[in-house]
Amino acid sequence: MDISNYFPIWEQLTPSEQETLSSSCSSRSISKGTMLHSGSGDCIGLLVIRTGRLRAFLSSEDGREVTLYRLFPRDICLFSASCIMQNIQFDIFIEAEQDTDLWVIPSGIYKKLMEESAVLANYTNQIMASRFSEVMWLVEQIMWKSMDRRLASFLLEESSIEGSPVLKITHERIASHLGTAREVVTRMLRYFQGEGYVRLSRGTIEITDTGALQKLDI
Repeated sequence: MDISNYFPIWEQLTPSEQETLSSSCSSRSISKGTMLHSGSGDCIGLLVIRTGRLRAFLSSEDGREVTLYRLFPRDICLFSASCIMQNIQFDIFIEAEQDTDLWVIPSGIYKKLMEESAVLANYTNQIMASRFSEVMWLVEQIMWKSMDRRLASFLLEESSIEGSPVLKITHERIASHLGTAREVVTRMLRYFQGEGYVRLSRGTIEITDTGALQKLDI
């Protein structure tokens, strides 16, 4: 599929705007673990994900991370082109969680198109609003939800994404998603194992009682 299939508002753009987007985008293949964007000073362009998965996260001065949201095929990443957005006062990092194929639309070209096209500007604002809602949901989770419930929610979400109750993920990686220490995750997972919710082995977590985790997640 070409890039037109990834913009729901494509038919509302003028032929000239369509041609500009099509001709300016470049294809890239990114290996798992690659850092694509490392703060507000980095402005590589708009990312349109064809295959794979990206992760957007914040990182503290002491290296602790918390996942803001993930990007899947057909998603568009705006924060990798943060220079086109005014008043961004925080640094977002973006890495490839899987081997990923994507298109890159140069920031300057996309900004110019936004200035000329009300349709594209409105669509971009819709994406921004959606991402803001995801971040606000995360803030609510951190403020009001206990760690056992957040961990249960994460395990269920990860199982849904991977399509399997067996998760090949480390305690360190989970801690990075949840914005906590690895020791906290390990302690909570051992409690879950003791209750029969999961089975732990090296580098793997198997969900053995989905219903119990769902009750915790309520």
